[in-house]
Amino acid sequence: MQQNREVITGAHWGVFHAQTAGQRVVGARPFDLDPQPSAMLAATADLAHSPLRIKKPAVRKSYLQHGPGSATDRRGKDPFIEVSWDQALDLIHRHLSEQFAEHGNESLFAGSYGWASAGKFHSAPKQLHRFLNQVGGFTFHKGNYSAGAITFLAPHIIGDPWFLFAPSSYASMVGKTELMVTFGGLPTKNMQADQGGVGVHDALSWLDRLKTGGTRFINIGPLASDLDRAYQDRWLACRPNSDTALMLALCHTLYTEKLCDHEFLHRYTTGFEKVVPYLTGEQDGLAKNAEWAAQLTEVPAAQIRQLAREMAASRTMINLALSLQRADHGEQPYWAALLLAAMVGDIGLAGGGIGFGYGTGAGVGVPRQPIPAAGLPIGNNPVERFIPVARISDMLLEPGKPFSFNGGDYQYPDIEAIWWAGGNPFHHHQDLNRLLQAWRKPKTIIVNDPWWTSTARHADIVLPATTTLERNDIGGSNFLTDRFLFAMQQAIPPQHQARNEYDIYHDLACRFGVETEFTEGRDEMGWLNHLYNQTRDTAQERGMELPEFEQFWQQGYYEAPPPPEPYTAFAEFRRDPTAAPLKTPSGCFELYSETIAKFGYDDCPGHPVWLEPAEWLGSQQADQFPLHLVSNQPQGRLHSQFDPGRVSQQSKISGLEPISMNPADAAERALQPGDAVEVFNNRGRLLAGVVISEALRPGVVQMSTGAWFLPQEPGEIGALDPGGNVNMVTLDKGTSPLSQAPIAQSALVEVKKAREPVCRPDYSPPEIFPTL
Repeated sequence: MQQNREVITGAHWGVFHAQTAGQRVVGARPFDLDPQPSAMLAATADLAHSPLRIKKPAVRKSYLQHGPGSATDRRGKDPFIEVSWDQALDLIHRHLSEQFAEHGNESLFAGSYGWASAGKFHSAPKQLHRFLNQVGGFTFHKGNYSAGAITFLAPHIIGDPWFLFAPSSYASMVGKTELMVTFGGLPTKNMQADQGGVGVHDALSWLDRLKTGGTRFINIGPLASDLDRAYQDRWLACRPNSDTALMLALCHTLYTEKLCDHEFLHRYTTGFEKVVPYLTGEQDGLAKNAEWAAQLTEVPAAQIRQLAREMAASRTMINLALSLQRADHGEQPYWAALLLAAMVGDIGLAGGGIGFGYGTGAGVGVPRQPIPAAGLPIGNNPVERFIPVARISDMLLEPGKPFSFNGGDYQYPDIEAIWWAGGNPFHHHQDLNRLLQAWRKPKTIIVNDPWWTSTARHADIVLPATTTLERNDIGGSNFLTDRFLFAMQQAIPPQHQARNEYDIYHDLACRFGVETEFTEGRDEMGWLNHLYNQTRDTAQERGMELPEFEQFWQQGYYEAPPPPEPYTAFAEFRRDPTAAPLKTPSGCFELYSETIAKFGYDDCPGHPVWLEPAEWLGSQQADQFPLHLVSNQPQGRLHSQFDPGRVSQQSKISGLEPISMNPADAAERALQPGDAVEVFNNRGRLLAGVVISEALRPGVVQMSTGAWFLPQEPGEIGALDPGGNVNMVTLDKGTSPLSQAPIAQSALVEVKKAREPVCRPDYSPPEIFPTL
C-alpha cells in the first residue's frame, strides 16, 4: 500500500509542501503563511516525473565512437548512447586529465551561469566550481545577464552594487511617496520568484498600501502591462531604448526652470558642473530639451515638462526596472536616472529618491531583516582568466582576440571544453544561430541536468542530476531579500539513475585524488548541519536567535523578526556625508566619473549621455524590420524552467509561444488573434501565436523569454524554431566596454503569417540507444 505524506520544501517561486504517494509527487500545497502563492506550483509534479527526465548517463554517439572533437557539427542531432555511471565518470576523468596536461585548466570554461535550483548546499554551479577549484581551476565569467550593466556601473557612481537588492523599503514609502515614476514599470509577474527562494509573497500588499496612502504611479515604457492598471495613474508610452533621452530632457527642464535642488547637488554629488554643458547644448550644440526628446521618444514635449514639474513639486521615488540595462548602452539610463534623482533632491528622504529593481523579484522593497545564510564554500580558483558573462560566443569564435572590460584590457582564452551545470545558455544567450556556430568549437561539452533541455541536447556527455524534490537542502534568498530560511526536505528518492551533484563530484574527486579536500569528511546532512550552524552564528551577531538545527529541520522554517524601523536608502549619508561617505572615489554620488572618463570609452564617457542604439525604431534598420521586439520575463515559468509544465503550456496559443501586437500593427499585416506567425530578421526565425492588445504601443511586439529552443531541424544553423525562443532574433553585442552586458532588448523584427501546415514544437527527448 502506498504511503501518502507531505514534506516542506521550496523553489525560487516559493515554499510549499510536497505531497507524495509512494515514490511519486502528486501535488504541491502552498506554504500556510503565504497569502499569494505562485501558480507555478501546479507544475511541480509534471516536471518531477516528466518523460523529459534524463534517465541514465548518456554520451553523444560520434563522441563515444571517435573521442573529443568528433563531428561537433552534429551536436543537437546526433543520437545519444546510454552508459553506466562509471563509464561516464571515467570518460570525463580521462579526457579532462589529458586536456589539463596539454592545454592547462584555463582551457575549460565552467562559468555555468544560471539560476539552477534553490538551495544553499546543492547549488549546481557552486558544487561544480568547488570540485574544479580542487583540481586546478577553470575559466570563469564575471557579471550576470539580469543586472550586467548596473553591476559594474554602480561601484563607480554609487559605490555599492548591493543597492540593487536593498533600495528603500515600501514601509518607508507608505504615506510619504507622493509620486512614483517607474521606467519599465513594476511587473507583478516578476514578484513570484526570488533567487534562492521566497517564504511569502507580500509585495503586492505593499503596493496596495502605497496606493491607498496616496502614491501616484506613472509608468514609462512601451508596455502598459508593465504596471497593473490598479496602480497605474498614467502611462507615457515612449519608444523602447529611448528612456535616457527622456530622463535627460526632464533634467534639462529642471535646470532651465530653476527647479533643481542645488543644495543637494553641492553637498552630496560631484561633477554636476561638467554635465550641465551637455544638457544645455553648450558642449555639442544640441540642447537636451523636451522638444529634442520628443522626437526620440514620441512622448509630447508638453508632457515631459509637466512630469518634470510634478517631480520637483512632489516627494518622488524614481524606479528603473532591470530590463532597461539589457539594451544597447544599457549603462546610460541608470546613470541618467541618478542625475535626475539628484536634481530632484529627494535621495535619502523617506518616500523619495531612487531605486533600481522594484518589481524585479518577490522581496525587493519588502521590509525584512535579511538572514545571512551560509552557502557551500567553493575555495579559490587558481585560474585568473575570465570573460564577461555574455561574451560566450565571442570567446569561442575568436580565441586570443583582445577585449576591454571595466577599465582593463584582456584576451579571450582558447577553450577546449565546456562544463555547464544549473543553467541553459540556449535559453538566455543572444543570437542562438551564432551560439550554435560557436558551440561547435570546443572538443568536449559536459552538461548536468535533470531534463533534456536545449543545452543537454547539444552536449557530448550528459549526466542526470536530481531535482530539489530528491534531496535535502536549506533554502533562502541569495540576495538577502527575504525574511525566511526554510528546510528543503527530500520528498522522493532520486528518479531513474539521477544522482546528487555532490555525489557525482565526490566520485570524480576520488578519481582525481582530492576526495578529502572536496568532502571535508561530510555527507549531505553533515554539510547542512555545518552550514546552518554557520548561519546561526552570524545571525546571532546580528541579534537574531535561530533554533538548533534539529528544531529548525522539524519545524521547517525560521522567520526573522521585522526590522526595528523602516529602511530608507542613503539616509545615513544624507544626515552626515562626512561620517557616512559613499564608497565612490569622491565619497559622493558621481554624476561625472573621472575614473570612467579615463577609460576612454566612446560609448560610455564620463557622464550620462544619449547614444543611439544599434537597433531601434529610429534607425535605418526599421525600414526593413519595423517592429521592436520587447522580450521580458514570463508569467508561467521562471526563465526556461518549467516551460514544458502545465502552467507555461496553458499560456501557449495552439501550442505556440504568444506574441502580443498592437491592433494597428496586426491590421497592417492582416493578422487575427490566434494566427500562427513567423517572427524573423537577418539573425533567425521563430514561430509564435498572435495576441492582439492595446497594452503596448504601435511598432512594438512583445514575447516572453524562456521558451525552449526546439528547432525544426536540430543542430542546423538557420533552422526555424517552432519553440518560439526569442533569442533566435536578438543581437549578440555588449552594452559598452564598461560592462559588456547583453542587449536583448535592442532587436528589430518583422512578423508575417506562417506557412501552412504550421509546425508545432516537439519537446520529445533526443534519440537514445541503450548501447552502440
